[in-house]
Amino acid sequence: MRQLNRDPAPPACLLKYSHGQDRWSQVTGPEKADIWIKLDAMQGGRCAYCEADLGSGKHIEHFRQQGRHPQGTFKWDNLFGSCNRPDSCGKHKDQCGPYPPADLIKPDVDDPEHFLVFAATGTVHVRQNLSAAEQHRASETIRIFNLNSASLKQTRRVLLMQYLESAETFAEMAIESGDAAVIPLLQEELENISALPFTTAIRHILMK
Repeated sequence: MRQLNRDPAPPACLLKYSHGQDRWSQVTGPEKADIWIKLDAMQGGRCAYCEADLGSGKHIEHFRQQGRHPQGTFKWDNLFGSCNRPDSCGKHKDQCGPYPPADLIKPDVDDPEHFLVFAATGTVHVRQNLSAAEQHRASETIRIFNLNSASLKQTRRVLLMQYLESAETFAEMAIESGDAAVIPLLQEELENISALPFTTAIRHILMK
């Protein structure tokens, strides 16, 4: 999960719908395509929660569930693009019982990296030295979106193995030549991975 910058202007098609009068099922295919244009601009074609490449396996996700917060059905700031993994992200969230939405990290409002850190095993952890309230939000975000599902951990672990050698090389160079020699190379590598799936996890390994 990474921080996202949302265009405050909603897709024009959403303005024609109103809670209590219309249903989400009335949104047409072309209108959903327009919504996806805005979501992709914000998310770079990656899941808002796990950062996997969306490709064709995706759905428009209501951050606050329609069943418990119907007034947010057509609210632009309540919509994200999620992958279709059945055991994580948006689909898993909608199978969970009641929970306060404010307990979750909202990536277009909060900086998830303040709360979460990735390990080389592919596991995401609650960061240390957080307040009790922040620890709760981090752990609830991991639980509700099931960001440590077996499939996600395995996918991340396999990917991160490709970058462990680079991380070790950077660490050795820093010891031998100082940070000044490493910083330009590290910045170049971070730019190279910026558009990849699971970028945050890769960055955490490279900068460890």
